[in-house]
Amino acid sequence: MNLGLVIFDPIGMFGGVKRSIFLYALALAAVAFALQWIEYQYLTKAFTTEIYIFLIGVGFTALGLWIGRALTQSAPAPKFALNEAALKSLGITQREHAVLEQMAEGQSNKEIAQKLHVSPNTVKTHVSRLYEKLDVNQRVQAVQKAKELRLIR
Repeated sequence: MNLGLVIFDPIGMFGGVKRSIFLYALALAAVAFALQWIEYQYLTKAFTTEIYIFLIGVGFTALGLWIGRALTQSAPAPKFALNEAALKSLGITQREHAVLEQMAEGQSNKEIAQKLHVSPNTVKTHVSRLYEKLDVNQRVQAVQKAKELRLIR
């Protein structure tokens, strides 16, 4: 049921940079109001310099944390879904897929062999077959193409 009410939403009407400017202006207005309210001249005589240094430090710490969080917010990564159809169409076996995942983690052939409990020569064979199946010539290309095909994260 629509009652025809209009709700004032100052943050919703601004986007991106304008929102940040609005929030900074709001914070500045709040600080100015607080300083007026507590009669700044009285406090400068009543309290020592150390308290002011502490309050300024706390203020800058809070501001830094807020800015850091605002700048580093990221959207959650989309859930990974393995492309089974591509695995079957390329003919990639489970063992080759395991080798490909280890390659994506930056493991050497020797490290992959130790982790998968096979010989380094077996890993080399799997890697060369992966190169053929993915139609690439280098490890980096293989990993990139596998990511594009959603075979690995």
